[in-house]
Amino acid sequence: MTLSCEDLQARLLALHRANLELIKDVSLVTLLQRIAQVAKEQAGAEYAALAVLDEDGGIANFVTVGMTESQIAKMPHKPKGLGLLGALMDTEDPIRLPVLGDDARSVGFPAHHPPMRSFLGVPILTANHQLGQIYLTNKKGAVAFDEDDEQIIQMLAGYAAAAIQNARLYGNLRERDIALTQRSEDLALLNDIAAALVPNLGMDEIVNKTLALVMDYLHVEAGEIFLLDDETQTLRLVLHRGEAAEAFWTRSRFKMGEGFVGLTALQNKTLVSEDLSKDMRYLRSAVLKAGFQQFVCLPLTSGEKMIGVLGTAKRGDEPFDDRSLQLLSAVGNWAGLAIENSRLHTDARRLAVLEERERIGMDMHDGVIQSIFGVGLSLENVRHLLDEDPQRAKEGISQAIDGLNQSIRDLRTYILDLRPRQLGEENLLVGLRRLLTEYRVNTLSEAMLTGKEEDFMHLPQNQALIFFHICQEALANTAKHARAKRVSVNAWTTRDRVLLEIEDNGNGFALDKMSMTLGHGLSNMHTRLRNAGGKVEIISAPDEGTTVLAWLPREEEDES
Repeated sequence: MTLSCEDLQARLLALHRANLELIKDVSLVTLLQRIAQVAKEQAGAEYAALAVLDEDGGIANFVTVGMTESQIAKMPHKPKGLGLLGALMDTEDPIRLPVLGDDARSVGFPAHHPPMRSFLGVPILTANHQLGQIYLTNKKGAVAFDEDDEQIIQMLAGYAAAAIQNARLYGNLRERDIALTQRSEDLALLNDIAAALVPNLGMDEIVNKTLALVMDYLHVEAGEIFLLDDETQTLRLVLHRGEAAEAFWTRSRFKMGEGFVGLTALQNKTLVSEDLSKDMRYLRSAVLKAGFQQFVCLPLTSGEKMIGVLGTAKRGDEPFDDRSLQLLSAVGNWAGLAIENSRLHTDARRLAVLEERERIGMDMHDGVIQSIFGVGLSLENVRHLLDEDPQRAKEGISQAIDGLNQSIRDLRTYILDLRPRQLGEENLLVGLRRLLTEYRVNTLSEAMLTGKEEDFMHLPQNQALIFFHICQEALANTAKHARAKRVSVNAWTTRDRVLLEIEDNGNGFALDKMSMTLGHGLSNMHTRLRNAGGKVEIISAPDEGTTVLAWLPREEEDES
């Protein structure tokens, strides 16, 4: 049957409208269903199907229109691409048959397949390969599909090729977007852990933050951290977060290789149990009774050293995905390293305290105690002179009194250094003035302060405290080492900086020996100022006094 001009124009217009609808579809499954429906309507077929091929030429997607769900359910299998379907995969030309069963390439239909007679198959082609095929059967109102049907479906196949490629491109972009989003979440977790796991936080805060971040990332209801005791080779529960704490604390210690926790530490690999009720390695029945079904345990390591184990438990049955488990391996390494660094940092602080105590003991022994011992010896001599030479005895007593007074001043100097006063809420100039008053009382030296209080009214408290400690450190060093008769402190501001200068006329020292001469004092100054973005400069020479010049970038106190 030849179409009239009006009929052909109507079909082309309908096909154009259908193409506009196809462009709107971005989901491949709904798009294929829509293409098959349009093909069925345009060709007047009872049944339509559409197959999309995968990269290996097999059928990746297959949709049908015209058959009921019950008919499809009775089919023993989906099409395998044999017979006429396979023949259409190997050609660029349509196949049109009045009776498909009469064609030698036909292999028949599976059981429960509806009867089909006439056939029209059109490949969906791109520039260099075949994307799939459109199948139509049982022409309505005619014995077979005609040439006009073939041309219309070929045009539709061209539209379908573009639409399928767009849908695939959109799908790929969506998958890539999901992957990038997941990667961003992974990097955000690692970044959060890297930011949180700094050694100066202390052990408790590190394990707390680590567990909180991991639980939030995995969306689990409970988590725990065990740390390994190197001496006993026992893993001890140090932290639990989340639900059913009493269930997890029923077993708070595991030996290496014992239970899920011990095996994770012994094997140094992540262990996963998706059904705790059937896992004989898990030794806490109270956790099962609390409703938890799955458990993940990952080792916390620092290089080759085992630090501990982190475990997470959840009640749901959705398994942990591979991406999360791979990320947890990195988390375990970072967390283990941070815990080990925290331990080393704590040990270093303890060692510094011990070294400082030893230094103080030596200073006290060589200074104050020896002075008092000398006073004791002189008083022993005075006792023998009381009867023989009272005048010399009085002179000896006077010398002893002077010696004791000097020892008292030395002790006050050590107290000034070892128990520094805080600035409190005072203005910096007020605090410095108080420091100099104490210095004058303890050393009997002159001490002057210059500076304008209004210049420091809005100085942030953290900067004021830094300068307070710098001045305190400098005065303590002057009192202990310089034997200065005069000290001057000058504080002032410029447009960009806040500056503090402490100058004395004491013994001075060689700069290349300052670490041996002044111990930790100058190091403390440098550290405080460097951490705040400032700097300190020391000017000194033997018998020429010492000048300490410190500065910080100027900041205005936030008054909001």
